[in-house]
Amino acid sequence: MARKTKTAVRDQNPMLHLGWPTVITFSLLCVFLMGQVDWIARFPKTLQLPIAGYLNITMEWIVQNFAPFFKGVTAVLSYPMRWMRELLHSLPWSAFIAVLAAIGYRAGGVKLAVFTGLSLLYVLSVGLWSEAMNSFALIFISVPLAVLVGFLLGVWGYASDRANRMLMPLLDLSQTIPAFAYLLPILLLFGFGPVVGLVASILFSFPPMVRNTVLGLRGVPSDIVEAGLMSGATPAQLFWFVRFPAALKQILIGINQTTMASLSMVIIASIIGGTADIGWEVLSTMRKAQFGESLTAGIVIALMAMILDRITFGIAERQGSSLARKTLLQRYGFPLSLVALIALSLLLATIMPALGQWPTAWQLDLATPLNQASTWFVITFKPVVDAIKITCLFFAMLPLKIGLDKTVSPYTWGFALTTWHIAGYAALVAMAALTAWRKTRPGLTVTILLVGLILFIGLTDMPWMSILAILIYFAYRHGGRELATGTALGLLFLLLSGSWDKAMLSLYLCAIAVSLSFVIGASLGTVAAQYKWFSRFMRPINDAMQTMPPFVLLIPIVMIFKIGEFSALLAIIAYAYVPAFRYTEHGLRHVSRTVVEAASSLGTTRAQMLFLVKMPLALPNIMLGLNQSIMYGIAMLVIAALVGTTGLGQEVYVGLSAGNFGQGFVAGIGMAILAITADRFCQAWQRNHQSHLTDAPQ
Repeated sequence: MARKTKTAVRDQNPMLHLGWPTVITFSLLCVFLMGQVDWIARFPKTLQLPIAGYLNITMEWIVQNFAPFFKGVTAVLSYPMRWMRELLHSLPWSAFIAVLAAIGYRAGGVKLAVFTGLSLLYVLSVGLWSEAMNSFALIFISVPLAVLVGFLLGVWGYASDRANRMLMPLLDLSQTIPAFAYLLPILLLFGFGPVVGLVASILFSFPPMVRNTVLGLRGVPSDIVEAGLMSGATPAQLFWFVRFPAALKQILIGINQTTMASLSMVIIASIIGGTADIGWEVLSTMRKAQFGESLTAGIVIALMAMILDRITFGIAERQGSSLARKTLLQRYGFPLSLVALIALSLLLATIMPALGQWPTAWQLDLATPLNQASTWFVITFKPVVDAIKITCLFFAMLPLKIGLDKTVSPYTWGFALTTWHIAGYAALVAMAALTAWRKTRPGLTVTILLVGLILFIGLTDMPWMSILAILIYFAYRHGGRELATGTALGLLFLLLSGSWDKAMLSLYLCAIAVSLSFVIGASLGTVAAQYKWFSRFMRPINDAMQTMPPFVLLIPIVMIFKIGEFSALLAIIAYAYVPAFRYTEHGLRHVSRTVVEAASSLGTTRAQMLFLVKMPLALPNIMLGLNQSIMYGIAMLVIAALVGTTGLGQEVYVGLSAGNFGQGFVAGIGMAILAITADRFCQAWQRNHQSHLTDAPQ
């Protein structure tokens, strides 16, 4: 209620009616003056601070003074890694498949057991079993350690509000700073080898466990806690026998998310670990432009991700929903059956050697037909591919990047830009804004004017003062002083660190990619919510897109569209549309049945039911999908730097390649600022929208 009141008070402030007109007028003035005053167009370099240099000096001091400690940690962690690898390689393939299929049956029934078995048989048939075992070894060690770290921090955050307020911003940073940005300090501290990949995987994957632990413990119903207190439980008993079992389902979901985050680091960990695992196979074949080999290995990672995702999620659903006390047989029967299954598999492998070592004659060559198919596609559809690429570049990407005033030319649009064209464009924007204003749509009016200005000038050429004013006022209008202050500090860091120009390049590419991702994902999600057959058809596609390593997505795109920003755009869309799809489908499917029945009784058509009833009620979920698409898009920028993009992602990658920790980390913080700011903007807009819907009847 307090937040709603603050929003209402801000909206009733008469000064706010002059806010957007003032910001737009100020932006136009900056545009007119940027040709005469240099510091309006570009932030003065004399005011920039050598933040990257300070970070490099700090890192050198840490390495010099704490190297023995980190070497000791490396030595300690190397033992479980080596032990786990030797264990997995010593098991017959039949034993590993049987155990994992049995766990799949326990978690999800016959279908999951069959899927697990067939997926692992694929790994065997393509000759990547040894590499897969190395990747599983990394996951089987990193996930328990990440879960332990995340659980302890989550309990601390639950027990202390001050700790929770401190942890949440750190978690935001750890999840939004690209993994590439902190690979170099890990490499400098821990040295080169498998342990470096293990540490990187732990650091990247523990935040979901922290969040879910805090959420689960704080969501325990008060009546359960009161029952524990009335029974005379001590604080320790109250936690372990009351709160923990009640929060177990949410905590297990945290384990699921931690497992998936750890698996997503497989390729990135290979860059600094240099181990012969699946990640290294994908990376090495991608560098050689071997599309078939890279895709074959990438499918292995996708299958591993699907197996672990379904098993951990199934365990979370089943174990979390059953809190009853178990008998000794129920508790230890399944682990004992797994031991018996391993013993039986070892015995059979001695009798039938093929069950211990997959015969070479049984391996399949899938890479060659995939390479032939990609070559045929590129040759056959080259005219169509070139037309799509050129159209998108000249009519969508370049106008947003450098503006219509520099894009329109006889070579690109077929004519030269004249004064009459400029006047006509200005009149068109003014008419559209006036139409929106007459229909009492002030938000749409402001959007039309700002988009019209940015499209003409170009996002990368807009005066920094204009963008500063637009974003800070937007933050204040929707989130108050707190959000405006945070936005101002973040943008100030970009200016003072010299990252502003690179940030605008990243913002331009991410804005187009996320917009298209959201439109595509939300549209497909809407169709999936209406037709179950389409939802079933899209589910494996979405699973593959979300679990396939981002590196692998680049291979077919680069093969078809070559290196450049258009290829990066497609790769980001392929990676970022899935959240919009899933949250839109979930939101529309879970609209209150009572509301739907009431609307049906009034005689609403199918279209009216969708757009006037379900869409408004599902908007919070849809906006969450937009939020996650933004996060995915920004995370993909570093990967996109491998195919020729410029911006913060390229700075992160260059910093890692050149051994420049400061450069990479400053760019990584810049990307985190963009991600966190976009996240807070989405949340603020959603809160305001819900508050207006709530206040409307009153």
